Amino acid sequence: MNVKNDMVEERADRNLTILTRLPGVWRGGELAQALHPTIPTGHVALDRELPGGGWPVGTLSEVLHESVGIGEVGFLAGALARASAGDRLIAWINPPHLPYAPALAQAGIALDRCLIVRPARSEDALWSAEQVLKSGACGAALLWFPAVKNQYAWLRRLQMAAEAGRSLAIHFRGIADESQSTPAHLRVVVTREAGILRARIPKRRGPPLTSRIAIDSSVVALRAGVPHLSKPVYRVVQNAAVS
Repeated sequence: MNVKNDMVEERADRNLTILTRLPGVWRGGELAQALHPTIPTGHVALDRELPGGGWPVGTLSEVLHESVGIGEVGFLAGALARASAGDRLIAWINPPHLPYAPALAQAGIALDRCLIVRPARSEDALWSAEQVLKSGACGAALLWFPAVKNQYAWLRRLQMAAEAGRSLAIHFRGIADESQSTPAHLRVVVTREAGILRARIPKRRGPPLTSRIAIDSSVVALRAGVPHLSKPVYRVVQNAAVS
């Protein structure tokens, strides 16, 4: 028996255990401990696969989807309802469609806390996103914008703004962007197959999840045009621009 080797191995195991308790450090085959507070997604199977059991707050996450309107926003409804607690706003920056007001209300999202921002240009969308995130007034911000110059640097700025404002920040992108690097801590890809919404997780603090999780699609899609109403149900800012 080699006592010296046993002591070296024991010390190495002890040091490794200490290291894995540090923020941002985890074993390759395990999920990391959550660095940020989280909001449950509303889908138990998905929560089980996310560090901390939900969407991280105070950082940037991404949802990649194959096309607009497959339910990529609807499956966030439970998290958005929780994020709007305490009178915090939900900001929609440059959405491809106006959110469907009855579905928002059905999901428990207060309509008067929804702020829709229609920027004049791509640069204005990024500027608007940064302002709402770092303001601290928004519990969540949903972000859509086309590719721009120095996009990685801009996404890093948005990540820092989300941290400053303690906001849930979700950036929507096409599946074609999966090969592009991102500063986001979490990236979820959603697809619709045979009428069922499924999610996989190519990036998280831990090993990627390549298998697909079936998502409950009972939540009504939130993308349709708003029906005729007697008065506006949420605030809309048109042609927002850098001053």
